[in-house]
Amino acid sequence: MYGEQLTEDAGALRTGAVVVFYNPDSNCVERANRLALVMHCVVVDNSNSCLSASELGLVAWIEYRPNGENLGVATAINQGVEALLRGGFDAAMIFDQDSEPSESLLTRLPLVIARANQTGDPVALTGPAYDDQRLRGVAPFVRFQWWRFERIDPSGNQPIDVDFLISSGSCINLRYWSNIGPMEDALFIDFVDLEWCVRAKRNGYRVLGVPWVRMRHELGGDPVRVLGRSYPMHGPLRHYYQFRNVVALMKRRSMPLTWKSAELVKLPVRLVIYCLLPDKRWEHLVMAWRGIRDGLCGRLGPYRPR
Repeated sequence: MYGEQLTEDAGALRTGAVVVFYNPDSNCVERANRLALVMHCVVVDNSNSCLSASELGLVAWIEYRPNGENLGVATAINQGVEALLRGGFDAAMIFDQDSEPSESLLTRLPLVIARANQTGDPVALTGPAYDDQRLRGVAPFVRFQWWRFERIDPSGNQPIDVDFLISSGSCINLRYWSNIGPMEDALFIDFVDLEWCVRAKRNGYRVLGVPWVRMRHELGGDPVRVLGRSYPMHGPLRHYYQFRNVVALMKRRSMPLTWKSAELVKLPVRLVIYCLLPDKRWEHLVMAWRGIRDGLCGRLGPYRPR
């Protein structure tokens, strides 16, 4: 197996974790505390409260960075990564507050990067296959194709070149962070990971799905079923960001035409599923329209009612 071919020297990669908090409960705090037992952990808190680490219940050796307001996922990840860079770390593992990483994920993803560094292979990011039992079980990896997304079965013992990975559970090779640049703060939340992956690949770096590593991860709230298929559901505000950012990114020449064509097909489907099926349909529809309007006008950053 590929993972067994790694040399012991590959394990010398210094890896830290970045966990993004937003109004965490006690379970989120406990997960961060467990993670801090096995690697250096930076917790960036986007909650509006100004609690100290001890008041939250975090262990003393966690590096805690409260923002006092929601600055967005992109900014929080950037803050955590910069903290790890200042600490001399070589790789950063990114987690949502709900992420429950396995021991194999914490060791094997950095090992793939370490081996790539040894051989000069420009790997910017590695990530696991995601298992969400509420949806369709283990999700496939994705590549962009004309008018569709190619779904690749997460099997085998070799890393798989993909076009993007979601940020939670992924491992960033900090060797190339300054060349690629940070996550885009203005996107705030949705499509932040996709835009960064596109930028990395455009600069000649690889994004690798690691099929033998799995992570349990729930996307969104309670899913809805349409024609026998489950789709993750979010609140109206989250739909604002989804529609705004996809429209804003589709206007950019830097984004692949294959991705744009696939999103053109998916956009009306999303409108129907996310805005006409849930409760409070009018709220979802209004926020989706505001997102589309602001995306067309180039208004990014946090949502501000007008």
